[in-house]
Amino acid sequence: MADVLTPDQRRLNMSRIHGKDTKPELILRRGLHARGLRYRLHAKDLPGRPDLVFPRYRAAVLVHGCFWHGHDCPLFKWPSTRRGFWQAKIDGNRARDAQNLLRLAQAGWRVLLVWECALKGPDRLPVDAMLSKVTCWLMGADRSGVVQGNRRVNPGRQQPA
Repeated sequence: MADVLTPDQRRLNMSRIHGKDTKPELILRRGLHARGLRYRLHAKDLPGRPDLVFPRYRAAVLVHGCFWHGHDCPLFKWPSTRRGFWQAKIDGNRARDAQNLLRLAQAGWRVLLVWECALKGPDRLPVDAMLSKVTCWLMGADRSGVVQGNRRVNPGRQQPA
């Protein structure tokens, strides 16, 4: 299917997408702050600049968009145009994510990954349930964790040929 937007419209659309202060990130930040948890934002001194850093718990929370990080869920679909570009882009993001997670762990940080599908889409978790999962993880001792939507496997979203 051809793109419904002109190249200039698509460029404008894509230029407005930012990596900070996304809706899922803001929902998480507001909820955790309301629960009395305090954090630093986008710590430049840590690998990957985690979205939320809790020095008191030696924990970092990353909020990943399902499309940009290639999550296997209903919110991710391989674009039908420029497949080579998108394959390289998303594979590069995944490789960088893995490297950043490893570097954070090696530096002694606990890392929680919160996927966009936990907060958005048909399989999202209730906000209070998602916040409870994050809070429990922060207060616990697990070295890593993942919070995602209810349905994990998405067989219709295979990699392009």
